[in-house]
Amino acid sequence: MKKTILLILSAVMIVSGGCKQMEAPPGKSWSYFFDKPAKVWEETLPLGNGRIGLMPDGQINKENIVLNEISMWSGSKQDTDNPEAYKSLAQIRKLLFEGKNDEAQSLMYKTFVCKGQGSGQGNGADTPYGSYQLLGNLVIEYQYPNETDTISQYKRALNLNDAVASTSFKRGNVLYAREVFTSFADDLGVIHLSASEKSKLGFTIKMNRPERYRVSTEGNDLIMQGELASGTDTAGPLYGARVRVILPQNGDIVTSDSSLTITDATEATILISMATNYFGHQVPDQLSALIDKAEGKSFDELKDDHIAAYYPKFNRVDLNLGESAASKLPINKRLTEFNKTKQDQDLMALYFQFGRYLLISSTREGLLPPNLQGLWCNTVRTPWNGDYHLNINLQMNLWPAEVTNLSELHLPLIEWTKKQVSSGEQTAKVFYNSRGWVTHILGNLWEFTAPGEHPSWGATNTSAAWLCQHLYHHYLFTMDKKYLAEVYPVLRGASLFFVDMLVEDPRNGYLVTAPTTSPENNFRMSNGSVVAVSAGSTMDNQLIRELFGNTMEAAEILGLDSVFVQELAAKRDKLMPTTIGKDGRIMEWLNEYEEAEVTHRHVSHLYGLHPGNEISVSQTPELAKAARATLEKRGDASTGWSMAWKVNFWARLHDGDRAHKLLSDLLRPCLKSADEPEYSGFGSGTYPNLFCAHPPFQIDGNFGGTAGIAEMLIQSQTGIIELLPALPSVWKNGSFRGLKVRGGAEMDVHWTNNRVDNATLRADVNNTFKIKMPAHAPKLSVKINGESKSLPVSDGILSLTMSKGDIADFIF
Repeated sequence: MKKTILLILSAVMIVSGGCKQMEAPPGKSWSYFFDKPAKVWEETLPLGNGRIGLMPDGQINKENIVLNEISMWSGSKQDTDNPEAYKSLAQIRKLLFEGKNDEAQSLMYKTFVCKGQGSGQGNGADTPYGSYQLLGNLVIEYQYPNETDTISQYKRALNLNDAVASTSFKRGNVLYAREVFTSFADDLGVIHLSASEKSKLGFTIKMNRPERYRVSTEGNDLIMQGELASGTDTAGPLYGARVRVILPQNGDIVTSDSSLTITDATEATILISMATNYFGHQVPDQLSALIDKAEGKSFDELKDDHIAAYYPKFNRVDLNLGESAASKLPINKRLTEFNKTKQDQDLMALYFQFGRYLLISSTREGLLPPNLQGLWCNTVRTPWNGDYHLNINLQMNLWPAEVTNLSELHLPLIEWTKKQVSSGEQTAKVFYNSRGWVTHILGNLWEFTAPGEHPSWGATNTSAAWLCQHLYHHYLFTMDKKYLAEVYPVLRGASLFFVDMLVEDPRNGYLVTAPTTSPENNFRMSNGSVVAVSAGSTMDNQLIRELFGNTMEAAEILGLDSVFVQELAAKRDKLMPTTIGKDGRIMEWLNEYEEAEVTHRHVSHLYGLHPGNEISVSQTPELAKAARATLEKRGDASTGWSMAWKVNFWARLHDGDRAHKLLSDLLRPCLKSADEPEYSGFGSGTYPNLFCAHPPFQIDGNFGGTAGIAEMLIQSQTGIIELLPALPSVWKNGSFRGLKVRGGAEMDVHWTNNRVDNATLRADVNNTFKIKMPAHAPKLSVKINGESKSLPVSDGILSLTMSKGDIADFIF
């Protein structure tokens, strides 16, 4: 029997419904620093404006700044259609249904792979698949009046609030200062150099990269240009960079064929423009246009405009987990100290905001989503081509977008997904003779949607379903029906593929995906063979159920496709449900195979726990218990991104202390102390500059960790807002501001002694919101727009209907 209670609500409220909401108040100051120059790239400071990136190492005599541009990809569009694939599909399925998975996989190696080289086994820089690459290196060789002067007071810092990196030190009695940023206003790299004494600044600028470049000067500008490999006989992508030095006070510029030398200066501003022709630009014209437009601004104007364009995004959210004396330590030492004591909770808040900083810095509306390394890399052959891995990695990059109030930064992934549809339709037709569209594990800038060259991982065919979750989640957080109508054809097409592709498994009568895998795991057959390919997997079923459900909901909202909705419902009912095995764990495949690697980094069969919503503590407690058992058996230790995923899993299981433990593991320093003469990796964890180590660096761990912290603080995936659902005992007192919930609202929460004190809900749209009452709060006072209200609470759930712009304050 339901209990219904009327609560008298009173609190402080600002602005009435329909009024424009005020900007968020300034948040906490967020930064970290080193007391030495970088010895390795993973100690350099990442800067980016969503298109271009800079990573300065802060060396005193010869500084290297890695240059990046988000579309700096080799390769080209290619024909991946393999006509032999579909010819063998029936035989592959027959073998799978006969339990001859090893023979089916062997046949797939011969027939059911993409035409051509695929990703080049992760080394695709010179193939049509291509690779994300550094644009180049900007080298600054400094000259000092007295090279024997001692160095003191060295500090190298990254300020997240301003997105500015700084280096300062004294050489003798002269204070040298450097500031570097990638302008969000002028779309340029900007470096400002100064000396505290007149005419004591001198330096030479050069540019280079490992291959395919030429450097020249034009007037007082330094230019680097080149053409990347296309992997074919056709011309490859073009790129370029242009550097101009502004001397606002004094000094001279001398040019050579390949360098600029500045002497007797006191202050200098270096402008760096970068471009490729991927977006249709004429590279030389684009380089000149950007730099010419900004040249008339002073450095202070450049910096002020940059901060004004960047800061409002960053400041939408703030998190306070308490102050820490360890914040006075260099970040590498702070990580080491935290690994010993686990006491620095403010470091976790910094890591959370660093993840938001990285997302703002590595993607931008109208451009591309962040790749495996965001937009930062220092090689031509970036690990795994720096591509878009679609069996979790790209998707994890965008997990923080909605909940941490950066919804518009979800759009580059959504637009990239829409661009895959045409190629995916061709792949669906050629490989499966299916309608709709499909993509597999590999993604790049050239609409590669075919199975990969290695069936053990390349056969995964539910990546489009996973991408479509992001399309629908953006709607759930924004409630934008116009947007939903625009993406509905993508959802429909992805569903249509599975309508055609699913086949009945004669052994059990279920509809299954065949062939498929459970990424990137293997199982052991009774004959001892270790294989990956199967008929159906738990993750596939969870993804397809979710895709069908989201498509059906979208169709109903838009008043479309009633017949198609019925077809999806019928197909969905014939999928095998998520099942608990004899050992009490969630089954990973549709049969209880023996895992070849029990502690495998992928935990794909828990997709329904996170990021899906099929498994929950409140609605499916038995499955939640089995999910817990699955995680216990899998173990905590893993790669960086896998540990980040587990933070989210444990948060969804409402186990804050276990989530905190995984987060602590994620923050383990993975390089030895910078004071030691040699670097030797400890494995997964966090690099000194807070990049996540797979290893090597993969940015998905950073984004997954940030999303995990948000999941610990607020959840709304069941349609009910839960406050502090997985609060660790060590986060005794704290607050957050600006986190978003599904349904179109954002919240602030303050807590003391692990209990919510007060909260604020701001509605972005007209909607009814449901909030789970904290167990410790039998009494509640609330005001909506300054007016006390009496609202119903049923079974511990408070419902309130709000209009866009309304603000409700709660005191518990």
